[in-house]
Amino acid sequence: MKSTFTTADGLTLAYDIHGTGTPVLCLAGLTRNMDDFDPIVDIFAAQAQIIRLDSRGRGASDFDPNPMNYTIPQEAADAVALLDHLGLERCAIIGTSRGGLIAMVLAATAKHRLTGVLLNDIGPELNPAGLAHIMDYLGRPSAFTSFDDAAEKLPKAMSAQFANVSHDQWRTYAKRIWSEGPDRLHLRYDPKLRDAIEAQGASGETPDLWPLFHALSDLPLAALRGANSNLLTPECWAKMLELRPDMIAAEVPDRGHVPFLDETEAVEVIAKFIERLAS
Repeated sequence: MKSTFTTADGLTLAYDIHGTGTPVLCLAGLTRNMDDFDPIVDIFAAQAQIIRLDSRGRGASDFDPNPMNYTIPQEAADAVALLDHLGLERCAIIGTSRGGLIAMVLAATAKHRLTGVLLNDIGPELNPAGLAHIMDYLGRPSAFTSFDDAAEKLPKAMSAQFANVSHDQWRTYAKRIWSEGPDRLHLRYDPKLRDAIEAQGASGETPDLWPLFHALSDLPLAALRGANSNLLTPECWAKMLELRPDMIAAEVPDRGHVPFLDETEAVEVIAKFIERLAS
């Protein structure tokens, strides 16, 4: 059952908590929500306290009346506000895509609140081809009429990155991204996220994110890369491994951006990460 808290600027954000043990906060990608972490709840709630947050404008959380507030620093501040609301001094973060960027920002600005970070298909360099792919669909209405329609058509649409995904897996994927309407599927996020991303990219300048990665030093670190990812390049991945030889890491075959987190390789990395947090 989802709970809520109120941010300093008056938005109601949704979160839930499963299990007990070392606290792990799960932060989803740009257009995604807490449902992406269902496999972590199912597998690891007996070993850790799994906290899931819907960032502002996503899932069951309020849409921001000012879409220019959809920024990584603001969403990082919201994550800290949730920790304060829960009375947690520190936690680990499992961050998928944008959620991983938020984790790196927190390592640079509030490292004392972190016990470790797991990055799911994200690093300090963002492949322009992957960013362009995101902009192709960001804020656009769904082309699918139902969850079954999506499950039938997604394999062809996403075959370049994802293979060996069953119909039932695609249907579950669709239910995490869209809600069912009378005639078609609807977005589960504020379409004005597109306005925010376009405004933030208007300068054309690409920030250097490597200092944020270096800010993770001295923290337990784990990472996953979809072997077919179009956002986290093999070159960036190799550099991350070189800089952090202690990083618990694996590439997930037949997956792009992003792994579903139920794959054998992903489960093994998450298990080792949680074990390291508890040691």
